[in-house]
Amino acid sequence: PRRPRPDMALRRLLLVAAALAAAATPAATFYLPGLAPVNFCEAGKEKPECKSGIELFVNRLDSVESVLPYEYTAFDFCQAEGKKRPSENLGQVLFGERIEPSPYRFTFNKKETCKSVCTKTYDTTKPEDKQKLDFLKKSMLLNYQHHWIVDNMPVTWCYDVEDGQRFCNPGFPIGCYITEDGRPKDACVINVQFHEKDTFYIFNHVDIKIYYHVVENEALGARLVAAKLEPKSYKHTHPDNPDCSGVPMDISNKASGEVKIAYTYSVTFQEEKSIRWASRWDYILESMPHTHIQWFSIMNSLVIVLFLSGMVAMIMLRTLHKDIARYNQMDSTEDAQEEFGWKLVHGDIFRPPRKGMLLSVFLGSGTQILIMTFVTLFFACLGFLSPANRGALMTCAVVLWVLLGTPAGYVAARFYKSFGGEKWKTNVLLTSFLCPGIVFADFFIMNLILWGEGSSAAIPFGTLVAILALWFCISVPLTFIGAYFGFKKNAIEHPVRTNQIPRQIPEQSFYTKPLPGIIMGGILPFGCIFIQLFFILNSIWSHQMYYMFGFLFLVFIILVITCSEATILLCYFHLCAEDYHWQWRSFLTSGFTAVYFLIYAIHYFFSKLQITGTASTILYFGYTMIMVLIFFLFTG
Repeated sequence: PRRPRPDMALRRLLLVAAALAAAATPAATFYLPGLAPVNFCEAGKEKPECKSGIELFVNRLDSVESVLPYEYTAFDFCQAEGKKRPSENLGQVLFGERIEPSPYRFTFNKKETCKSVCTKTYDTTKPEDKQKLDFLKKSMLLNYQHHWIVDNMPVTWCYDVEDGQRFCNPGFPIGCYITEDGRPKDACVINVQFHEKDTFYIFNHVDIKIYYHVVENEALGARLVAAKLEPKSYKHTHPDNPDCSGVPMDISNKASGEVKIAYTYSVTFQEEKSIRWASRWDYILESMPHTHIQWFSIMNSLVIVLFLSGMVAMIMLRTLHKDIARYNQMDSTEDAQEEFGWKLVHGDIFRPPRKGMLLSVFLGSGTQILIMTFVTLFFACLGFLSPANRGALMTCAVVLWVLLGTPAGYVAARFYKSFGGEKWKTNVLLTSFLCPGIVFADFFIMNLILWGEGSSAAIPFGTLVAILALWFCISVPLTFIGAYFGFKKNAIEHPVRTNQIPRQIPEQSFYTKPLPGIIMGGILPFGCIFIQLFFILNSIWSHQMYYMFGFLFLVFIILVITCSEATILLCYFHLCAEDYHWQWRSFLTSGFTAVYFLIYAIHYFFSKLQITGTASTILYFGYTMIMVLIFFLFTG
């Protein structure tokens, strides 16, 4: 099978739309906002639809060893004076992306060699300068990475890894460190000249190569299809007139006196006929070699689903069919007395559960999350939320969650009424505020920590107010509307009458007791998703791109089927054992998958991540708890 490509579905969509538009007007084309190609032409040949200046934008800097991203301006790099920041959507702000203009400016097809950007001087006797230099050293020690953007494409650093593969990293390090025992850390392995012990080497020069594709219709100019760079380190002896040669720029850990760092760049252009604009992200995604694992995980999940479906079908067809046939053959009342198994509890099966209020609230919130996930993944499969459309995934999920208050209120009200509940006001308020309130409180505490650490991931106060406004002014009223319709409808009719006196439950065997049953129930759904979980956690914490939404959608469907079938099976077993408390058990059986998710996240933290520092650890587990709660409601 071919690798799924994020722009493929998008391209098909655009081609169909373009064909329709072209049929209507000869020169019109349709593109999604923000994803239309930009045409470039050489200086002196500019036209309204074609420009010569290429802007380079810088995003926040992040590290695999820390959860705290920082804005470009938090570091003492060359700044762009007086330029306006591009506007960001809700998803970008929530994920801590901070895109800013940079002082690096290019003209299309104009080669530049060793061009000076700026020179930074640090006098270590001044506390302010020393603090800036120490922050720079600390970020090199933690391997913080630049993320640059040209024409909405990440500028990548491609290098060889094992097995002759080429890996294209959408970021490159600030610098690197040689330890006191002379061991090179991280990127210091790329240059044999990096050998001084206890020394930092800063990448103060970049060789940028921009690839372009000339549009078939020559009049339009060219489109950029890739931007790659090589980070270099040079100790420029004449910062005003740099020549980009000589020894690397080293900063000894014990350095004192004056330290001068001159930042420079070179840029070249190359025509690339084989890459088209619509498939320009492919080279980054293809360097992530994971597709074969994905197919293996899908097969593994499908086997589990087939096994469970077989079991459920067997029980439904054989056992129930036999029981119902025997029921229908009975003519005398004496035979009817000899009931057994699940038929003994028919008078108690619809007895309202304990804590029915809480269960109905969980069901309402879970329905909201289930529909939100389904719609978001559906849009992602169509290519609307590809990596090129920054922040779209998060924005889509938040907006959908806000708009889906009505089904949450309706489901919670319907179930609460069928449980015979009277306190409808409490029910609506809890549905609106309990689960979202827990998530928001956790999120707010994490935000305070980020704010205290000065990280770019801290949500600005204005955005917090906007999120609260979405919640209180749109989500809550919609929940009330849903609950109004839910309570107005008649309660769910039960096919049998509930007995006045509750039946005594006999002594249960080990595996039909509540706890063992619930623990067993979560294993199979978790087995379906744990390989996908690895890639999702990688994309969140190891800053890798996630683009396999087709696989994810398939796994989502498989997860829904597995949760349902595992719960039906276990419910059947304990009803046969004459235990009629099935409502909470059915919710917790598949909801327990979230506990396995938590255990996996803890294992992932200790085995895969190199995160150091108390703040980063608290943030990791704080955000994990939000994911676990959402997953618990969703699976339940």
